[in-house]
Order: sequence, then structure tokens, then C-alpha cells
Amino acid sequence: MKRTNTDPTAAPRAATSTITFIGSGNVATHLAMALRAVGHTILQVFSREYDHAARLADAVGASATDRLNHLRDDADVYILAVSDDALYELPLDLRFPQALVLHTSGSTPITVLDRISRRNGVVWSPQTFVRDIAIDYQHLPLCIEGSNAAATAAIEGLFSSVTPHIYRLDHAQRCRAHLAAVMVSNFVNAINGEAQALMQHCGLDFNMLRPLAEQTLRKWDYGDLRRQQTGPAVRHDNKTLAMHRRMLADDPTLLQLYDMMTEIIQAHDIR
Repeated sequence: MKRTNTDPTAAPRAATSTITFIGSGNVATHLAMALRAVGHTILQVFSREYDHAARLADAVGASATDRLNHLRDDADVYILAVSDDALYELPLDLRFPQALVLHTSGSTPITVLDRISRRNGVVWSPQTFVRDIAIDYQHLPLCIEGSNAAATAAIEGLFSSVTPHIYRLDHAQRCRAHLAAVMVSNFVNAINGEAQALMQHCGLDFNMLRPLAEQTLRKWDYGDLRRQQTGPAVRHDNKTLAMHRRMLADDPTLLQLYDMMTEIIQAHDIR
């Protein structure tokens, strides 16, 4: 893995590119906005739902289409910000042999793009994207992979104008990072949602726990997270554990989750 961490304000801006987005969801929206903000031209936005394509196209000064055969063939870069299933379907209909073609999946290999262009690659971020929630792109980590050295350099050149935090990962590394990102973001958010429901059920303000969540995140700055574990499980406080289990007796799914997390904490107690 190679990390690039240059200061984009200290070097001349890379040549601008014309870019077409295939897909208009959360990832496409943020990447298109970020690339346009640093001077690149968004040429077209495609979505099977024309209204969706038009909404993003209007925001970035592009044209919209809901027909693949209306895509222009003269863009420098085509970014497929679509579902993993769609990545296996679109190569049957697209050919841009002279362009750089990228997908944004955390788990799909780059070879899925070979039929569209041999000059291809991946740009994926371990970040949760929501269309209407702003992101500081200067702190956005981007993981890239290219079909060859020249493609990798082109991808890095394009996105170094957006963020200095660029990592070169191969497919196996990206899959591992994607799994870890799911745990850090999706799993934690789901657990927090259950905690929110527990608090709200008895009229408690969930914001009471916000400082706790923020302090937990600060543990990242102090090294091995397993060594910083606190709570009844790591203390083997069996009375409290039993009380919590009784409170969850009517929710077998949450009880199973509680028991599983308790087991994980106790199995990895290395303090």
C-alpha cells in the first residue's frame, strides 16, 4: 500500500479533465461536486431515472440522460458510481476504449471494466456518503487501483486535486478495508440506532450519550483500541451483565447481539 499525502496548495493544479458520471446517487453526487469544485468539467450524468440524472446534472453544470446510447464518447473519464450488480451488467452495453473508466465499489475487482476500456481502475472511499450532508473533501480518504502503472498514475493525478489523502490498494487490501469500514460505520450506526430506540422508549434524551460517543472516538488517538476497552464485559461484572440480559429478554435479536459483543470483548481482553 502506498499513501500519498502531498499538500495540493503547494503544487500546480493538475490538468483539468472532462468527466461523465454513470449513476447519480450519493457517491456520484459527492464525487461530481468535489471534482467540479477543483476545476474539472462534468460533461454528462446518466441515470435510469431521468429526474435523478437531471438533479445532479443541474448541480454540476452537466447534461442529463437516461439512455446509455445517448452518452457522449469524448469524455476523458467515465465514473461508474452504481451498484455492484450493475457493474457486471453495464460492460455489456458500454465501450469507451480511449477513456479512463473507473468504478467506485469497495469489493468489485477492476477486471469487471475490461470490456469497456483496458485503461481502467477504482476510486473508492471508506466514507459514508449522504447526498445532502456536506463533507470536507480535503480530509476525504480515497483508495485507488489502476489496471496498470499509467492508469494508476492518471487516477492519482485526477483525485490529488481533490484530496491529499490517497492510498494505493490492491483488490485484496481494498476488500479488507471495505469490511473494516462496514464494521466501523454501518454496524456502529445500527447499534447506535438500537441504543437510540432504547432511550426513546422510556422518554430519555439520546443526546445524553453524545459526549460518550465522541469520547469513544477520541480513543483512536491513543493506539490499540482493545487495550482501551471499558465497561461491564471487560470487568467481568456478572451482576450487571445479567441485569442487562434480563432487560433484553423480550428482544432475542438484541440479546444475541449483546451476548456476542460481550464474548468478543472478553475474548480479546489483553489489558
